[in-house]
Amino acid sequence: MSIAMDMHDWVSLFLHFVSLSLLAVGGAITTAPDIHRYLVDEQHWLTHYQFTSSVAIAQGAPGPNVMFVALMGWNVGMNAAAGMTPAPSMAYEVMLALLGVLVTMVGIIVPSATLTFVSTQWAHNNRELRGVRAFKSGLAPLVMSLLVATGWLLTGNHDNYAQDWPMWALAAVTTVIVWRTKTHLLVLLSIGAVLGALKII
Repeated sequence: MSIAMDMHDWVSLFLHFVSLSLLAVGGAITTAPDIHRYLVDEQHWLTHYQFTSSVAIAQGAPGPNVMFVALMGWNVGMNAAAGMTPAPSMAYEVMLALLGVLVTMVGIIVPSATLTFVSTQWAHNNRELRGVRAFKSGLAPLVMSLLVATGWLLTGNHDNYAQDWPMWALAAVTTVIVWRTKTHLLVLLSIGAVLGALKII
């Protein structure tokens, strides 16, 4: 995929991730639906395949949950390099990809880390206040809703539900197994990988 990006686009990308950083309650993965809306649907800087692949690779690799943001930044940078005329050198492509990583990661990490540091100290010092307890109680359903929205986005072709029924059934069964048993997630991921390789789902 090739796209054209100027300085205004890079600043917009940074500011969007800054705003998402302040909404990343429950972790960066909960912002995936809005990242998809912005990068894929609105700006067309990534394809849906690049988006879902970035999430899948980052979730499957060891390391922090937020690494999918770095992969999206890398892909945006590579797509921007592909849209340049004349075609840039490989070193310049890598520099643009690293710029994408820097812009997205600084945007998603610095504001939320700063807010978390300041707010947790305040909340700890005021943990007996009714408002603080209510706020903590209210976060659980919010995080669950954001995770459901992320799961919905990452599963299936939403244009043809009938075609994707095996995947929806697998998602439902996996949800019940995670909820009701102590089965290790790597076992479930391995089963999903085997079913995918065999083209069952």
